[in-house]
Order: sequence, then C-alpha cells, then structure tokens
Amino acid sequence: MTTEAAIGTLDGIIDTVSAQHPLLPLIGLLKTNGKLVLVGAPEKPLELPSFPLLQGRKIVGGSMIGGMKETQEMMDFAAKHSVKPDIEVIPIDYVNTAMERLLKADVKYRFVIDIGSTLKAA
Repeated sequence: MTTEAAIGTLDGIIDTVSAQHPLLPLIGLLKTNGKLVLVGAPEKPLELPSFPLLQGRKIVGGSMIGGMKETQEMMDFAAKHSVKPDIEVIPIDYVNTAMERLLKADVKYRFVIDIGSTLKAA
C-alpha cells in the first residue's frame, strides 16, 4: 500500500521515533477519531498542527512507559493483529558502526542486537 492509499485508513499509530520528525503525515494517516500515541522522546518539542486534529476529531496522547500489564496487552494486541516492527538485526561486533550511523542519521529502522547468535558463535 502506498502512503497516499493509506491516508485516512488507520485507527491508531504508535509513534516510537525519538528524533525530531513531522507529525502531520502521521495525523493524515488516521481515520476520523483516530489516535496517535507518542512513546518516543525527542530532544526538542515536536510541532503539533491543531487544524488536522480538530477537523478529524483526532487524538494525540503519550506515555513514557507502561507497567507489566500494559506491556503484555500491547504484545498480545500486536500478535493478534500481526503488527511487526521494522528492524535491522545486527551482530554485537557491529555496535560501534551502528552508533556511527545513528550520529549520521543513517538509520531507517531500529537496531536489534542479535545477542543469541553472538553467544552461540563464542
């Protein structure tokens, strides 16, 4: 599905981005009464356009972290609806390169360090 085809089709979005980024494209993806939940913590405040929120009766909320119950509910919901993250799995010996890429903003997905394979190799 293209981004244009997805406009106005989502009930909710969980935004995990911890860097400066525009919210307007995300708000545009929401249906009327849709919810955007921010769980990332950018260093600087994000710009929040009010008109698209008012026009579509959309809601923006946030959370620093949930407890065990909320975390389990989120995991159950993700499993039930086949919600999967976009990640880049890296070996432990790539961590320094990954950090350099973070500093250059050359990261499209979250890094996940494959500790299991690293330990098996040792």
